[in-house]
Amino acid sequence: MRDDRNSVPVPVSVLMPVPVPVPVPMRAIKLFIRPMETIACGIARYGLRPLLFALMLFAHNTGLQAADITARVAPCTVCHGDQGRAGHDAYYPRIAGKPAGYLLNQLHNFRDGRRHFAWMTALLDPLPEPYLAEIAEHFASLTPPYAAPTAPKLTPGELEQGRRLVLNGDPSRSLPACTQCHQANLLGLQPAIPGLLGLTRGYVVAQIGAWQAGSRRATTPDCMARIAQKLRPQELAAIAEWLAAQPVPLRAKPENDRTAKLPLRCGGVPQGDDVVDDQPISPNPQRPAAAK
Repeated sequence: MRDDRNSVPVPVSVLMPVPVPVPVPMRAIKLFIRPMETIACGIARYGLRPLLFALMLFAHNTGLQAADITARVAPCTVCHGDQGRAGHDAYYPRIAGKPAGYLLNQLHNFRDGRRHFAWMTALLDPLPEPYLAEIAEHFASLTPPYAAPTAPKLTPGELEQGRRLVLNGDPSRSLPACTQCHQANLLGLQPAIPGLLGLTRGYVVAQIGAWQAGSRRATTPDCMARIAQKLRPQELAAIAEWLAAQPVPLRAKPENDRTAKLPLRCGGVPQGDDVVDDQPISPNPQRPAAAK
């Protein structure tokens, strides 16, 4: 039997040569770490549902997309529903049929940190600008049916308060009507103002609340942040409830009136030079067809 008590230890580096360091691109590191962080956060908050998203995210970020745009935007439909018609809860809104400019602005906002959701950031971070524009154009072109409106839970008086604010605003507080930007039919305006019909009460409350808290922002000047700060809690609840109770007309789509004048300058929204901020806002006499 061999006696190793007096043997000289052989350095491991002699038996196993030290590998030569190979530089790893930072982009490659991000592509691995970001999905892992996103999956961990998603599982902690939502259970095992993020695993399906993780598989799609891996395929998306590593360039394993199909040639067909429908297959390539499949990760979007995991949360936003088939054809982008909305998720199964109030958190994920309808993106189908929204103006392409609005959708592209939101992709930029998530990517650049003005809006915060780890899944969206991880999905968008490696994508080039032409790809983002293609995603926006794709969902803007879709017109799946809208869900039925929800029955209101507030009193008639509270609903009337919401209706008045949506249609007339409050000129005494320089609070514009929703219809002054989102149009008389509340279906939005090309190329970058979204419609307000077909949204859930919870989503409207959450987004206005995020603007009030500063956790949702848009490019400067952030007109919605200014408007949100003027709304009282009961007013926000009334607006959201009234909007969620309105039916969406058949073949609904954003208006395309290039002469429309907006009451405020808004970042990311093309406007002429005749918009004057900080002036008293006159009532809007127009009424959407759905108002009763």
